[in-house]
Amino acid sequence: MSGARALVRGLEREGVKVTFGIIGGSIMPVFDEILDSDIRHITMRHEQGAAHAADGYARVLGRPGVAITTSGPGATNLVTGIATAYMDSSPMVAITGQVPTYMVGKMAFQETDIIGVTKPITKWNYQIRTPGEVPEAVKMAFRISTMPRTGPVLLDFPKDAQTGEAEMDFEVDVEQAITPFRPPKLDACPEEVKRAVDMILSAERPVFLVGGGVIASSATGELLAIAEHLLIPIMATFMGKGAVPENHPLYVGNLGMHGKVAANKLLPETDLIIAVGTRWSDRTVSEFENFAPEAKIIHIDIDPKEVGKNVKVDLGIVGDAKRVLAAIYGEIARRVRRREDWPWLRTVQEFKEKYREEFPELDGDYIRPPELLKELRKILPVDSIIATEVGQNQMWVALYFQILKPRTFITSGGLGTMGFGFPASIGAKVARPDKVVVDIAGDGSFMMSERELATAVSENIPVITLVLNNSSLGMVAQWQRMFFNRRYVGTYIKNPDFDKLARVYGANGVRAETIDEVLKAVKEGMELDVPTVIDVPIHPEDDVLPMVPPGEHITKVVTRY
Repeated sequence: MSGARALVRGLEREGVKVTFGIIGGSIMPVFDEILDSDIRHITMRHEQGAAHAADGYARVLGRPGVAITTSGPGATNLVTGIATAYMDSSPMVAITGQVPTYMVGKMAFQETDIIGVTKPITKWNYQIRTPGEVPEAVKMAFRISTMPRTGPVLLDFPKDAQTGEAEMDFEVDVEQAITPFRPPKLDACPEEVKRAVDMILSAERPVFLVGGGVIASSATGELLAIAEHLLIPIMATFMGKGAVPENHPLYVGNLGMHGKVAANKLLPETDLIIAVGTRWSDRTVSEFENFAPEAKIIHIDIDPKEVGKNVKVDLGIVGDAKRVLAAIYGEIARRVRRREDWPWLRTVQEFKEKYREEFPELDGDYIRPPELLKELRKILPVDSIIATEVGQNQMWVALYFQILKPRTFITSGGLGTMGFGFPASIGAKVARPDKVVVDIAGDGSFMMSERELATAVSENIPVITLVLNNSSLGMVAQWQRMFFNRRYVGTYIKNPDFDKLARVYGANGVRAETIDEVLKAVKEGMELDVPTVIDVPIHPEDDVLPMVPPGEHITKVVTRY
């Protein structure tokens, strides 16, 4: 069997139903074999879009998306998407063609050392040098990508290894080979569980801080069981948005630079932070020292490198969040009855009432994004999937659009990749064609990936995109207003008419200048078989507030200036 056929056979054995990418000379044998398989290949219009689509697919389903491209520029165009997945611990398998092995290192046409390039941003990468290696390499790639902490891997496939033939062993055992990629343990030891419960029960003002690891491990039920039993309030990091329903009475809000004021103000009042599946990013805690001076910290994470890395902790528990929380809940339920009331919870409610949102007035009759997003939540099904671009649009969603189910919020949190949301929404819709998928975009980000409208139209992928259009790179312009004395450079841009642009591609395009018009267009888009783009003009100086200026304490929240 040829190496190319073995690769496709290996993908099928891993349950791959769809791939995203662009064909090229160095990967043609593999594409030729895909033609005779049951795998659906979706031709994107840029390789970066292929990586983001595979990423969106993975985040919705919790299993790897597959991006496949040719060598050289095809491979390097994947890099930003791979780095995006790496920063957010999203499983992905990237497959790149390569020049023949006898040309590797000779600066051949369309040759790039993609193994060297992607080593820092993949869990594992490997160049397949002979056809017989293919079954093991494919199995390794999928096992490593999905083992906690999940992330992207890359297989580089020289053309002669694709066309060469060998005997194939698809039952090859890779368990020993993947041992270095396994987490040290998945369960907390009994002593850790007992100590954690002792700390939780003795705390007077505890709070949960939940991150993306809660979503990755499907630990929502276990976390809520503890929180509801003991009436512990819950905050979320940006990547933890949706880990618990945001309309839950114990939920305070997201924490951080663009977090809820109540959450930011409340954190220093706590005496115990139970952090689950978070890496304590700078956008969450702002400054790493003294952000909660009276609080002890329990940190539960699958990755031992994260425990104590950014923030000193009193108890670190390395393990799977779902299993660790289940053990903690079992011990709590055995030792104490369910609380019915608690002074700390009343304090939390007072903070939530005191720090309600207020929006500075603006000149002109413009749509205000916070109001729009609250109304949009009312008309969308609770399990709708929301993708965002990066910038103001992203932070408005973080603050004002409630996510009610895990794996229904897709965004680039760690790398902050503009142009991510639209192709990611395509991947999400392919993964869950039965769900409404909406990309909340800014005009700057959407322009970085609008070419994928051609993909969505030709492949009949009816996603909805709301372009919050302020004719600027809005978040950067906001920083120029706040920190650079309104000295604007490179931020105000002239855009096309996005509704007309969409129609040129064959999509449905609408310009909406009132909230009612936007909601009507969204409802129409939900019934169509083609993608919909809604151009929504907003005020060019409508800023995302509240905001903690960079480097300031988490409580130094700016609500107007």
